[in-house]
Amino acid sequence: MPLLIKNIKELLQIREPDILKISGADMKTLPTIKNAYLLIEHDTIVDFGSMENCNYSDIDQVIDATGKIVLPTWCDSHTHIVYAGNREQEFVDRINGLSYEEIANRGGGILNSAKTLENTSEEDLYKQSIERVKKVIKLGSGALEIKSGYGLSTENEIKMLRVIKRIKKEFPIKIKATFLGAHAFPKEFKDNKQGYLDLIINDMLPKIAKENLAHYVDVFCEKGYFSLNDTQQILEAAKQYHLTPKIHVNQFNAFGGVELAVKHNALSVDHLEMLNESDINALKNSNTMPVALPSCSYFLSIPYTPGRQIIDAGLPLALATDFNPGSTPSGNMNFVVSTACIKMKLTPEEAINAATINGAYAMGISNQYGSITKGKKANLIITKQVPSYNYLPYAFGENNIDQVIINGTLY
Repeated sequence: MPLLIKNIKELLQIREPDILKISGADMKTLPTIKNAYLLIEHDTIVDFGSMENCNYSDIDQVIDATGKIVLPTWCDSHTHIVYAGNREQEFVDRINGLSYEEIANRGGGILNSAKTLENTSEEDLYKQSIERVKKVIKLGSGALEIKSGYGLSTENEIKMLRVIKRIKKEFPIKIKATFLGAHAFPKEFKDNKQGYLDLIINDMLPKIAKENLAHYVDVFCEKGYFSLNDTQQILEAAKQYHLTPKIHVNQFNAFGGVELAVKHNALSVDHLEMLNESDINALKNSNTMPVALPSCSYFLSIPYTPGRQIIDAGLPLALATDFNPGSTPSGNMNFVVSTACIKMKLTPEEAINAATINGAYAMGISNQYGSITKGKKANLIITKQVPSYNYLPYAFGENNIDQVIINGTLY
């Protein structure tokens, strides 16, 4: 049944089909139509324009969006939303002065989550995870990339990826799965790191590929975790399974991870809190999307990704949540957009571009998601009555979403 949204105060992110990402100075522009309508048939945007040109009078399903803004749903290109339990005690430990690295060195952090997940059944893991998925849809996310990485064994990495596959099958939003076996070294491989790399390469990757459980491969390329050589080994091995890289880099140190990721044609490089000129130069003339995770910086009190520097260098930028139990226990993309404006000095236009069309690009789905374009999926946010779209990042403590539409259906 067709659905008509009429009297839209402002329809945001109007794009032609060939626009798949926005870079540099163009990110300051957010094409809109004021006093607009939008027509959905089945799960697809089929028409939109100014209300004065709206000739649809026989549509049964109509939403009056007077005073409201309509925009594409957020595309969250970096999450760890499938996990078990929580790490609230580590939150208190940080308040009491322990660093992220100190917590990890005494068995906390990723290894803590891995131990909890190992003792959680696949069914229970699914039930815990879908509650988070339902919440983020209500908060306006219409596409999620979900990583493994709290398994750290073949059995438990596959457990996570099977849960992700089930979510993809049973929920209407777009899901992309990423294999992140190289998230941390398990305790039993503390003194045999090559042994764990061999397990990833010779056991995990073939089994994951056989079940078609992942689209992408990720590595936590960071001092104390996986070195450039470690990352190189994994990315070379993943090529034969046609897994495109999406790499954690430069969260705490800049030592060549960005250049290595670009060399391997990574779809995105994520975190980038530490960035140098050689990293910027490596990203120029590449197809790799830089992804900032500002709510991680907020939660850990670490530097923010220099988004202003990235955009001013003529590069694109995407925003994502990094939703995970240790460093970002939130999947609220509205807060991410606000924090990017407040702490990274992005304009509202830049932040919305980064969280919609560029987020979709960082997931490899911007041909179908991330903008108001005829023929794209009808994944939409309808706001409450607000003064302007600037109010969305400005009012960071409010939920200004009235309705969410996923695949043409009110969620």
